[in-house]
Amino acid sequence: MLDLKITGGTIVDGSGAPGYRGDIGVKDGRIVAIGKVDEDARETLDATGKVVAPGFVDCHTHYDAQVFWDPTLSPSCFHGVTTVMAGFCGFSIAPCSPEAAGYLMPMLARVEGMPLKTLEIAVPWNWQSFGEYLSRIEGKIGLNAGFFAGHSAIRRVVMGERAVGEKSTPDELAKMKALLGKSIAEGAMGFSTTISTTHNDGDGQPVPSRWAEKSEIVEMAGVVRDYPGTGIEIVPGIEFTDEVANLLADMSVAGNRPVNWNVLAITGAEHDEANAEKQLNMSNVARAKGGEVVGLALPTTPEVFLTMRSGFFLDALPGTWREIFQIVPEDRVAKLKDPAYRKQMLADAESVPTDAAMYVLGQFDKFVLSAANSAKFEKDEGRTVGEIAAEHGQHPFDMMLEISLAGDLDAVFVPGLSGWDHKTFELRSRIWHDDRILIGGSDGGAHLDLIDTFALATSLLQYGVREHEVITLENAVRMLTTRPATLFGLKERGALAEGYHADITIFDPKTVAKGKTYNRYDVPGDAFRVYAEAIGIDHVFVNGVQIVKNGEHTGALPGKVLKSGKDTATVPLDALRAPKAEREPALQK
Repeated sequence: MLDLKITGGTIVDGSGAPGYRGDIGVKDGRIVAIGKVDEDARETLDATGKVVAPGFVDCHTHYDAQVFWDPTLSPSCFHGVTTVMAGFCGFSIAPCSPEAAGYLMPMLARVEGMPLKTLEIAVPWNWQSFGEYLSRIEGKIGLNAGFFAGHSAIRRVVMGERAVGEKSTPDELAKMKALLGKSIAEGAMGFSTTISTTHNDGDGQPVPSRWAEKSEIVEMAGVVRDYPGTGIEIVPGIEFTDEVANLLADMSVAGNRPVNWNVLAITGAEHDEANAEKQLNMSNVARAKGGEVVGLALPTTPEVFLTMRSGFFLDALPGTWREIFQIVPEDRVAKLKDPAYRKQMLADAESVPTDAAMYVLGQFDKFVLSAANSAKFEKDEGRTVGEIAAEHGQHPFDMMLEISLAGDLDAVFVPGLSGWDHKTFELRSRIWHDDRILIGGSDGGAHLDLIDTFALATSLLQYGVREHEVITLENAVRMLTTRPATLFGLKERGALAEGYHADITIFDPKTVAKGKTYNRYDVPGDAFRVYAEAIGIDHVFVNGVQIVKNGEHTGALPGKVLKSGKDTATVPLDALRAPKAEREPALQK
């Protein structure tokens, strides 16, 4: 007898093939029958009118810490995700040491938007090795999860305070490589790092990996070559130069693994197409050298929330903007009140070229005041800074700072990003269908006060499939399942097939969507997180156990901690490439 039979739904198996009506039989956590299933089951679920798909694979999250205070890994679980990858950008929380933990907590608070108080009171920090960290969460997690070992964590453990500001010595590099190898042997999925100028620590200094020489990064990437089922990830930042492209290519060649990078975002800007082609060219450079580089692309324009307290993203602006966020908030206020300093900040923001990704961050008149955090400007919430400035007879930049100061630097602004028109979705679709791209970059578990990209799966199904019809349902499911599962070499996951793990998502194709973004106050330490409900995701199963029933969590935690070489297989460099005859440039019209 089967444990579960799902009947009458439209099976979209993750291969990209047309959906068909059929049944699925599950026993002992595996799919044992698919198509017409006559065997009786202890439980039968009628999925008539719904799509039965593989559970979605989220290929870029930061749930490393959240697993301790929310083992369900919400909201991803509600949006149909059954497997997550984490530990990216070099920001894993293992390996660790008591000294390193004291540094990593404020770093994560700054660079990944995890409240410091939450990290202090809700995360035990009672491990040192990677294996010890994994043992703390094994059997206590709602989704399948794999974790990369981060460069900044490893660098801080080995180099201590010298990790910030110093190059590694040959002896230190050897120790870092050995620690990475040990971490992978204990289950880490691979190596992650960042060189992005937006990544600064709790003191406003570049994170440890940004102090590494390129040769150190390449040698660290080369460690994964000796371990099966491993991968490499990097955040290259906002400058897609030949030097950056060659670094990613050299990492891939050294490790003999595809390198994935985060993130390509199309926001409806005038130069989106040219910028996308520049970013995609990094794959061409890698392929010419015998490597492979794959980018992650967001399905929609992210809703980004900025403050002058955290400074995240804003510190990517040049000159004084990088300096100001290295100053503690109490002293920062005095600087922001100084007319001469303000003048220089404005000049630095205006120096950004119009075709640069960060250009929009200097368009202060288009910022929307999301939350004032002051009685003085509360009535202006929902309006643009330009509109408010016109009423007060001020320059938009001065107006933005006045609102920030009135709100004790906690006033929240949303940049004036566009990209919801059909033409932009057509451009996105051309990129999604390119073999140099995966759909990903949700950042689930991170940037709790900043961004809503965690809902990428439901956003793709809502906007890409249903509203703009620029991608088929079957291909969208393939992008959310088989392709990311292939990148990470996941064994028997990412598809609906006999013998595969029963990770299954059932959704209504007529209603599936991302709900409205709002602040949810459920984070330990009286903190909030940016949140959005899932619409139309009815049922979710992980390893054959139902975790979401009629949109509500069941309380079950059947997820598995995935370990490299055991739950993954080595991925050929060309695993994601389309046959040459079918390959077309993403931006070809």
